[in-house]
Amino acid sequence: MTSTAPERSTALSELGLDGQNQATIGRLLATGNIGHAEEGDDGRMRARIRIVPDQLIWDPSVLVLPHGGHLDIEFVNDDQNTHCALVPSNGDSKWMWLPNYSRGTMSVTLDGPGYYWFSSNIGNDEGRGLIGAIVVRGDVPESARLDRPQQPRP
Repeated sequence: MTSTAPERSTALSELGLDGQNQATIGRLLATGNIGHAEEGDDGRMRARIRIVPDQLIWDPSVLVLPHGGHLDIEFVNDDQNTHCALVPSNGDSKWMWLPNYSRGTMSVTLDGPGYYWFSSNIGNDEGRGLIGAIVVRGDVPESARLDRPQQPRP
């Protein structure tokens, strides 16, 4: 499920991605839609991200996961130019070649909550705006928390 441009501001606010000292994703990625991964009966999450023709943006440019885990992403290149997908995964990144008018599926694992950047790192795609973010919601497990004083929460 993705949001339309008019719904973007409301969705960013509801997700807490629009305010200073909370998450600046909404300010850094000013274009593109917000999408939510769908969780299957097998516990794996799935999403489709496409490159919009002649715009050099991912659609959605922000993908929200309800929690950490396994994610299967179908990338679709609807553009007339060749691009790629560089996506983080636990311990390493995954890379996929996306010739014009092609598609492919990549499986990644993102266990911890946080913000993960993905891009097309060929040519000057990143510099021209072909970057996006995967937002993994949730909190750090108790066993992984640092032993330090309580911090203010946004």
